[in-house]
Amino acid sequence: MAAPAAVLAAKAALITATDKRARTAVLSVVAGLLTPFILIIVVLLCAVSGTANHNNAAVDLTFHGGYLSSKMPAEYRMYIEKMRESFAELDDVLSEINAMCEDTAVDDYRVKAVFYALFFGAEQPKMNKEDYCVFADCFVTYEERKDEKGNVSLVAVPISDLETVYENLERTLKRVITVEDKTNAQRIYAQAKYGNAGMGGVGGGNGLPPGIAMGDGTFKALMAEATKYIGYPYVWGGSSPSTSFDCSGYICWVYTKSGVYNLPRTTAQGIFNQCSVVSRADAKPGDLIFFTGTYASPNPVTHIGIYVGANQMLHCGDPIGYANIDSSYWSSHFYAMGRLPS
Repeated sequence: MAAPAAVLAAKAALITATDKRARTAVLSVVAGLLTPFILIIVVLLCAVSGTANHNNAAVDLTFHGGYLSSKMPAEYRMYIEKMRESFAELDDVLSEINAMCEDTAVDDYRVKAVFYALFFGAEQPKMNKEDYCVFADCFVTYEERKDEKGNVSLVAVPISDLETVYENLERTLKRVITVEDKTNAQRIYAQAKYGNAGMGGVGGGNGLPPGIAMGDGTFKALMAEATKYIGYPYVWGGSSPSTSFDCSGYICWVYTKSGVYNLPRTTAQGIFNQCSVVSRADAKPGDLIFFTGTYASPNPVTHIGIYVGANQMLHCGDPIGYANIDSSYWSSHFYAMGRLPS
């Protein structure tokens, strides 16, 4: 390996260099020798991580395109190219499925984010067209419907409950989809669809200037903090990682610690009282969703979650995790959507 040799040579030169000018010159050489190796190691560690903190550049290059420099490490470049090829296959399959949808189309970002979280890196399998079809089918159900003339057609209906999607994937792939997999998929989804991709002129995903829907921060910063605590148990009165959280304690901690909005500890009702009410149609990722009647309380607002898009919220249930706001339980207790002031 060239790196150890370079280090030893530089170290010897430093020992023999006695005056300040000589040492400065040698240190400059050391920096020049080591910097390429450090950069390559950092890039490779980020690129091959399919379960930890995904490399932002890899996500942006994969989802939004962009030039892959010839100076990029070959392995890193190969992973991105393979994922792009897979996304092209998924686009073809999803186009066919969406042609069968009557109302809502399948969220292609969601499908690709889950695929990326599960397969980016060395574990990415060789797949044919049928394999991609089977994967995409985990995100929909098929129903037979009759028109006015009695003609029967097969209709694709997107599955809004992510847990159902993951159960389908576990059966199909014959593997366990871990909490870490799900967390990574959501982070990737948020960055790809809503975050500032910053590649090839692609702007911020949700189109909101800072301070409109997200106080003084961004949805990306909020989710980076919020997803740290997925799996923590619900603890009545809890307001920090050391005690765990209840629903309002979790929201106050996450918004404050992420720098998005300074939200001193209060109740779900207290948070609602600081918000402007927005319609469900106008709600943006990072807004808050409020519920009523989830337990006996003199206040109308009894529960709160972070709206993350795609009919999902991240909240302190038991444990902290994602939930489908269109499920029968949450829709029956829905109170309002709210937005903290800028």
